[in-house]
Amino acid sequence: MDRYGVFGNPIGHSKSPLIHRLFAEQTGQALTYEALLAPLDDFTGFARTFFRDGKGANVTVPFKEEAFRLADSLTARAERAGAVNTLKKLDDGSLLGDNTDGAGLVRDLTVNAGCSLTGKRILLLGAGGAVRGVLEPFLAERPASLVIANRTVEKAEALARQFADLGPVVASGFDWIDEPVDLIVNGTSASLAGDLPPISPSLIRPGHTLCYDMMYGKEPTAFCRWASEHGAARALDGLGMLVEQAAEAFFLWRGVRPDSAPVLAEVRRLVLAG
Repeated sequence: MDRYGVFGNPIGHSKSPLIHRLFAEQTGQALTYEALLAPLDDFTGFARTFFRDGKGANVTVPFKEEAFRLADSLTARAERAGAVNTLKKLDDGSLLGDNTDGAGLVRDLTVNAGCSLTGKRILLLGAGGAVRGVLEPFLAERPASLVIANRTVEKAEALARQFADLGPVVASGFDWIDEPVDLIVNGTSASLAGDLPPISPSLIRPGHTLCYDMMYGKEPTAFCRWASEHGAARALDGLGMLVEQAAEAFFLWRGVRPDSAPVLAEVRRLVLAG
């Protein structure tokens, strides 16, 4: 049985083993997949030991940049993102690094939520690794505009410059914008603490604006609650992104694309059940 896993610290909460077990059962692939607690002080040594017999791994917080440095080669989207969330051992033993986060988010929005991004005004909140990882796939959808808003505007400006060749991307402070947009994506970690980015409710056009939080939980996140209270057409959490980025990684490893819809439904049921 081919061996796969997810590296993180902490890692006990990870839904990835469940997701990939369901994918494997659905597609008839013979593999094992486990959650692996990687040491904070020796990620590289831990990963190299795993890949003596391991075929592939997902990488989560806080190791995505270390995985980027570990990889022997990179996909174009991983190179742009500056971070790796998926590693694959190639036939020659070298490690390929990929980043499936952005593709997973775009697929969740366009396929699962039925939201076209072409010609839309998009606001991305935050300027960390989560946002950096989704910029290339978002801009590939040809939005009318994409604004990166961040508390530290210089970080947003740096990101906007790095991706300006791909489309209409600009930087902003949280309090610089108040005109309604079509889509707001929360890529900050505020939801982990039950907090909100300091943005104006006027960004939401009632009944029209879609709001998306990259975080998820048993209860709606603070951002999703805020969006619903101010009339957003829909407020979606990031569980679909988690399942879709996993499906993209599974496809990279196995050459088979699983049907993510029933897996997402089952994972959602288990999350809500607590």
